[in-house]
Amino acid sequence: MNTMTKTATGVRKRRGPRGEYAKSSATREAILDAALEVFASGYNAGSLRDIATRVGMSEAGLLHHFKSKSVLLSAVLELKDDRSRALVDMAAQDAAETLRGLVALARHNASVPGVVELYCTLSAESTAPAHPAHEYFQRRYDWVRESLERTFARLIAEGRLAPGISARRAAIATIAMMDGLQVQWLLDRDVVDMADALQEFLDGLVIGGI
Repeated sequence: MNTMTKTATGVRKRRGPRGEYAKSSATREAILDAALEVFASGYNAGSLRDIATRVGMSEAGLLHHFKSKSVLLSAVLELKDDRSRALVDMAAQDAAETLRGLVALARHNASVPGVVELYCTLSAESTAPAHPAHEYFQRRYDWVRESLERTFARLIAEGRLAPGISARRAAIATIAMMDGLQVQWLLDRDVVDMADALQEFLDGLVIGGI
């Protein structure tokens, strides 16, 4: 229920919506975090009921915030991308800064294994055209590949990319390296350090290192 308070000027001011909005926002965030954990085992491996149980609510209550399982999946993937963009500036004027951001992202991901599991599981599942994340991963790979190609093109213009490597080949190889490292890390976290391995790979591409 909305409450009213009187300000110094005597004008009454509504306070309820702000508190209600904060509560709703916190609930949505809790649902997204729970969904990330559940979807990490595969989109079809968990149900909305599983996710609702993790946050102590009913399935109907969850559907009040996200109208379907596919909508919830989209929101989880968007949240993951938002967190990634906070670490990597794909449009940085200093191309090496973008590459350093990728290393920082790999290091961060090692601290949140659920995110790595989610990405690896869903990207593999979504190769099936009928999967609800199929178009998302197509768009994401296109965007990341094109963004990295521009990054490496700037390095070529600066004379900093190793000879004989095109910007597109460097972009594709970098994505392949990151994805492959994630799979190896999930299989044996004591053998692979994703950030260090990626740093070494990128240092080999860029003259003088990143």
